[in-house]
Amino acid sequence: MFRFKQFSVDQAGCAMKINTDGVLLGAIAGDGHPLNILDIGTGTGVIALMLAQRFTDAKIDAVEIDEQAAATAKSNFGNSPFKNRLTLYANGFEQFFEDYPEKRYDLIVSNPPFYINSLQSPGVKTNLAKHAADGFFEKLISVVATQLTEQGICWLILPVDTSALVKNLALQSGLYLQKTISIHSFKDDTAHREILAFGKNNTHMITGKFVIYSEPNVYTETYRGVLKNFLTIF
Repeated sequence: MFRFKQFSVDQAGCAMKINTDGVLLGAIAGDGHPLNILDIGTGTGVIALMLAQRFTDAKIDAVEIDEQAAATAKSNFGNSPFKNRLTLYANGFEQFFEDYPEKRYDLIVSNPPFYINSLQSPGVKTNLAKHAADGFFEKLISVVATQLTEQGICWLILPVDTSALVKNLALQSGLYLQKTISIHSFKDDTAHREILAFGKNNTHMITGKFVIYSEPNVYTETYRGVLKNFLTIF
């Protein structure tokens, strides 16, 4: 059990445990007042829960293809103070939109599987959580382009090499890169992740740099500031 300030997350049966990628996306993604939010590949449900805490008027749908992880996320939602605004769908995003083609979202987020065409891990669940099959990102971006509202934004966190692929796919699908945040462990390190924000409007792109540690085992003030409303260590 991972305890946040306003909710707790049971991680039992989930291949992808709570990690820095997820909590950063949950704390950073989204601007303004989105009313309809979708979390694709919710895993434990932590990102959806963080968004529910941040956007108090939003209804949040979460999809998860792994049955056991979906059951765990559903339980986490039900045990949270935001349970009336969170809905879990135990299937993949493609099937979800076949079942609900009319749904549109102001904010779509995903911390997706990111190893493409790489050596597959031996554990089936870890495999499913970490490895994207051929065509995964093409399908994801295509769906996002269709299901966003006109002012809606999709936020993803990705390794830098995967990010380059996704930027190109988004452009091909009529989405414009509106924000890029490079994530660094230390200020002089090369970026190991990028947070990307895409939308239908061709606006001026904003770039930023986010550093996690000021020195080993010491978080930066920026990291503390972003996560102070969530993590009990701050």
